[in-house]
Amino acid sequence: MRLVRFFQIFHTFLYFRLFDLIPKRVQPWYLRVLLGFFFWYPKAPKNQSKHINLRLALEGLGPVWIKFGQMLSTRKDLLSPELSLELTKLQDQVPPFSSELAIKTIKQELNLTNINDLLIDFEPEPLASASIAQVHCATINLGTVESPDHKAVVVKVIRPNIEKLIQADVALMLVFAKLVDFALAESKRLRPVEVVEEYKKTILNELNLQQEAANGLQLKRNFEQSDDLYIPDIYSDFCTQNVLVMERIYGIPVSDIAQLNAQGSDLKKLAERGVRVFFTQVFRDSFFHADMHPGNIFISKETPSDPQYIGIDFGIIGTLNSEDKRYLAENFVAFFNRDYLKVAQLHVQSGWVPSHINVEQFEMAIRSVCDPIFNKPLEDISFAQVLIGLFDTARQFEMQVQPQLVLLQKTLLYVEGLGRQLYPKLDLWETAKPFLEDWVSEQMGVKAFLKQTKQNLPYWLEKAPQMPELVFSSLKSIEAIPKMKQDLVSEYTLMQHRQQQFFKRLCIFSISSLAVLLITLFADVNGDQRWFVADCLLALLAAINAWKLRK
Repeated sequence: MRLVRFFQIFHTFLYFRLFDLIPKRVQPWYLRVLLGFFFWYPKAPKNQSKHINLRLALEGLGPVWIKFGQMLSTRKDLLSPELSLELTKLQDQVPPFSSELAIKTIKQELNLTNINDLLIDFEPEPLASASIAQVHCATINLGTVESPDHKAVVVKVIRPNIEKLIQADVALMLVFAKLVDFALAESKRLRPVEVVEEYKKTILNELNLQQEAANGLQLKRNFEQSDDLYIPDIYSDFCTQNVLVMERIYGIPVSDIAQLNAQGSDLKKLAERGVRVFFTQVFRDSFFHADMHPGNIFISKETPSDPQYIGIDFGIIGTLNSEDKRYLAENFVAFFNRDYLKVAQLHVQSGWVPSHINVEQFEMAIRSVCDPIFNKPLEDISFAQVLIGLFDTARQFEMQVQPQLVLLQKTLLYVEGLGRQLYPKLDLWETAKPFLEDWVSEQMGVKAFLKQTKQNLPYWLEKAPQMPELVFSSLKSIEAIPKMKQDLVSEYTLMQHRQQQFFKRLCIFSISSLAVLLITLFADVNGDQRWFVADCLLALLAAINAWKLRK
């Protein structure tokens, strides 16, 4: 099976001229010889763009490769802008699998004899079908027979045997990545093996619907009282690794601008709320929906003048630690204020750029990229352009892309794209700047100190009765430091003396051994006797030396 798949991939590589993506200057000689041997092989037209060829090749190889291409499209640090743009056009259109298989999986996972025991009016025709799973509509009774409580739900079912296919294809991806790593000089920058490993972790996480349910429940708790984002109810009692049951929503797809205009939605407010939702998830909660493409975002049909987002599909979630959040927020604020020296210093302080880099040169490089962009009207500034320019610049200063920021970059680009689609004059900078400045002041100002004190006060009060004893113990420990230091010095001196003695005796033993060998070699005795005497003397010297060393 793996061999057959390998030949399918090799055929696709040749047919779509994917070797054109490898610059001629870095193509190893053996690859050129191999390609020359296949001169007769049928290939796609020469006048077709190599970027289009790659997109068509990934679509031809199937869902696992399509998702890989979609993930690659977010890596602005690795790809050219043209290639990245082409990969964003990848369509994850997969034929549905049979409803009989879906029903069989649901019955097995939820221990049902009959599907209607739990899911009433189950619709065999899927509502949506994707590479990992497909979705069916149904009604669930959360009450009793006497007092029914019917809820409209969607049931998400993992594709049968999809994990085997993913594991097989990812294994082949790793083989190709290692070949690229070995053959291409640019592999150090591209890091193909790390990219595939990152993709493997992401796609395998999507296979666990129980984890997705937990992610959805956490997001719902975070936005429980919010007018900005609604997360559907998830019925965790009926969720397993392969099945997820969730409230059915009736929103308008965020990409359907005509329908949003028809119902009179305030698109400016909607675009600004999208930015606010993103920054709230990242900086307030450190837990953000990292797959916010148009297929996963809907707009509520209620209150068009005060529109609310609806989020679904929580398989990919991003998190940041407090240190990354602080550096990131400070970076954003410094960008908004055009304080490029601060940006350069923060990159070094956070370890994103090595400490030996010249900060002033780094600042000038950032300025040369950002100033031309910022000289445009604010509404024309694209954050994507700033990010791409910054990545290209930082790469010259040995910046390694931080794995924890990859999902964040991808999500931010989605958010900006959606916002600009809804309201072309969206000023991302002006919308985000007040939020970030408030957040930074809360984290680093007087408010932050008071908040931290308030949080720690119960702990301090609990420990207060023990403070005299802890202070006394600390003072006793401080008193003991000189004696401990003296003991350590004495032990070190003794160890040093023993080491000197050891080397001295080792030298004496070596010289004595050499002398014995020379004496016995030139002694007036026959060969056998000579070597017998030498062995005896060496053994005697070794025994004496060992005895002395033991003493």
